[in-house]
Order: sequence, then structure tokens, then C-alpha cells
Amino acid sequence: MKNTDRYTVVVRGLLVMASIGILPEEQGAKQRVRVSVELTAPEGVAFPGENRRLVINYEKVVAAIRGIADSGHIDLCEGFAERVAEACFADPRVAQVRVTVEKLDVFADGDGVGAILERSRPE
Repeated sequence: MKNTDRYTVVVRGLLVMASIGILPEEQGAKQRVRVSVELTAPEGVAFPGENRRLVINYEKVVAAIRGIADSGHIDLCEGFAERVAEACFADPRVAQVRVTVEKLDVFADGDGVGAILERSRPE
């Protein structure tokens, strides 16, 4: 394995219902939110293959996203993404995350609106 090789785990297009948004009609009302996450291990970390003890656990990420969606009102997609990123760094095997949070029902003629956050593990 070369030092530039990367190991990434993805959660793609998870749909949750969340109270999110700054408009009065969004306060206290749940709407469809799509969340995608890419979790990347540090450079040079060996691909875990079949060793379950070495993998980045996407089930924990999904549980964290669902918990954030159920935790109460969030004003912005950016804030939702920040909470997801923080939850991902609970796993010490995660060096970088890319989180996409999209509200799906804002514009009838668009797929979604939201934010993308890319973050490296805090030092």
C-alpha cells in the first residue's frame, strides 16, 4: 500500500425527518432531509479487508445522524452538518469527513438545497 492510498466509508442519501430551518413555517415542523457522509481514514492506514475491528463503523454514523435529526430544532443545514462531523470524529480512525445535508422540499423545481462541510480531525 502506497502512502497516498486512502480508505473511505460512505453513507449516501440517508433520509431523515428533521425540524430544520429559519422560516416561521419551518419552526417545529419536520421535513425531509437527505444526509450523505464520507469518512476517510488517515493516509497510509491499511485497508481493513475482512477485519471488522479495523473498519470505520457506518452503523454508528447512521445512528448519530438519526439522533441529531430527533434532537430538536436546528436552524441551518450548516449546523446539522457540523453536528454530524463532530459525531464522526468520535471514531479515532476518522481523519477527514465530508458531510452533505439537503432539505428536499424547499423548491418544487429542485432536488434539494443545503450545505457541504469538509473537515479534518481537529488537532
